[in-house]
This record gives sequence, structure tokens and C-alpha cells, in this order.
Amino acid sequence: MLLQIPSTPVAVPDSVPTVRQELQMLSSLPFDEMMNKLIASAVSLVINVAIAVAVFYIGKFIIRKIFNLVSGILLKRHVDTSIASFVLSMVRIVLYFILIVTVIGILGIETSSFIALFASAGVAIGMALSGTLQNFAGGVLILLLKPYRIGDFIEAQGYSGTVREIQIFHTIICTGDNKSIIIPNGGLSTGSVNNWSKEEYRRVDWIVGISYGDNIDTARRKLLEIVDSDARILHKPAEEPALSPKKDPAKAVSALIKPEVITDPAVVVKELSASSVDLRLTAWARTSDYWGVFFDINERIYKELPAAGINFPFPQMDIWVKKQE
Repeated sequence: MLLQIPSTPVAVPDSVPTVRQELQMLSSLPFDEMMNKLIASAVSLVINVAIAVAVFYIGKFIIRKIFNLVSGILLKRHVDTSIASFVLSMVRIVLYFILIVTVIGILGIETSSFIALFASAGVAIGMALSGTLQNFAGGVLILLLKPYRIGDFIEAQGYSGTVREIQIFHTIICTGDNKSIIIPNGGLSTGSVNNWSKEEYRRVDWIVGISYGDNIDTARRKLLEIVDSDARILHKPAEEPALSPKKDPAKAVSALIKPEVITDPAVVVKELSASSVDLRLTAWARTSDYWGVFFDINERIYKELPAAGINFPFPQMDIWVKKQE
């Protein structure tokens, strides 16, 4: 025989009581029962705080271990220093944000409203700092795509100089007269950047004006003689490179040069201008030797061409005088 026990329906509150309602309920209770409830709430609060503190310190320990692990991986893979510092900063910020949200949830605070408030603040800050965020995104692109590196000589945004630092929001370059120029990364990531150090070799051009009536073949021969006597000038490599670098180091080095890029020095007639015949002298040199070659050859042209019978003309104008009768 089964006994049926009548079940008493449990009333489910329509909503969570407010603080005022809870205080009214506590004031209506007897003193002993009210003290018991207060003690139970205090004990529960202390336990939650203790758990939150423990979770916070354990989380800090775990974050430190993850940070060291990621740092070791980046160091082992020889990741660029700028990229490594950026990645480690992002990892630390994200992990600490997750830890803080977890601790707040343990304390009984509604995390969904906190996250919504944080997202709204993020949107407001993002709108206020739209230019800064553009520079931040530009810095990320520069660090990932590497259009230039520290130590490269670049020309961008109307400035030219050697890259000293690549930071998250801007790049610092040092000009030839030792000025530090700070350029926002947003413009560098979307604009044109001339990286003079990207290629290993560069072509050097000189424009030499000679007088009308001077022998062009003599001028050409003398100019080629000047550049050929400079050891920094490169020539088109031979079709068959040397078998052993020890036997002929010069041929071994020239074999490493791209044949489709390097050409022998040449002199052509560029223009028949008003006061001179302009010759263009072209030769190839290593990028690190570019300015030294350019200035030294300039000086030698000025000193040695007149000795070969080649004159540098001055601007001249013919004036016709008509006699009136």
C-alpha cells in the first residue's frame, strides 16, 4: 500500500527582492533569527572574498607562467624584438582582464553588466581616439609586414633618415643632421615609403655637362676610366662563376650579384641643352658605399676632366645687335 504525502506548493518569487525589501524583512524577524541571518551572510561574504583572493593570486601565478612560456617560445624562434614585446603586452592584458572578470563574478557582482559597461567605454574611447587606433593598427601592420627595419634608411612623409625605433603608435627616424623625427604609423602603413636600404645594390648616376665642340668619345673614355679605377664600382658578373672563392675572391663575390640587375658602367648623351652637352654616367655600387662613391667620383670628375681637354661650360646667351639705318 502506497502512502501519498500531500506536497505543499512552493511559492516562487516573481522578482529578486530589493535591498529595502530585505531590510524590511529583517526588521520584521525576531532578534535571534535576524542575527543568525546576518552572521550567515557575513560568513558567506568572507568565504567569497577568501576564494576571490585565492583565485586572484593563483591566477597571477598562472599568468606569470604563461607569460614566461610565451616569452621563451618567441626568444627561441628569434622573433623580432618589437613584435615580441607587442605580443607579450597583449597576452598580459588579455589574461589579466579575464582574471579580473572571474574574481568579480566570485564576489557576486553581475559580470554581464560589467562587460557591457566595459564594451561601451571601449566604443566611446575608440571613437575619441580614432586617430590613435589607426596608428596602432599601422604599427601592427609594420611589425608584421616589415616594409622597413631598425637601421634602414627610409624616405616617407616628407622626411628621410635612419630608423631608430619602431613603436606601436609611431616610428622614430634620425636625419642626417641628427634630428629625431617622430612619424605616426598610420600614415607610414598607408602611404609610400622609399626604403633605400632594402636592396643590397644601387645604381649611381652622374650628369656631366661638357662644352659644345668637345670630343664626346674622349669624355666618355675618361669618365669610364675614372669609375673603373674605383674598387667600389661593381661590374656585370661573368657567365661562369669561379669554382673556388680561395682562388679568385673577386670573381666569387661578383658571382653573388644578380646578373639581371648589375650592368657595367656606361656613358650616354642625355641631352643637348642650351649651354652644354649633358652626359649621363651610370655605375653600380653597394648600398653602403653609395654616398662615398657619389661624392668621390664627383670630385675626381671635376679635377681630371679638364686635364683631358674637356671643359665645363658656363651658361651662355647669344645676343644679336641689329644696326638701324
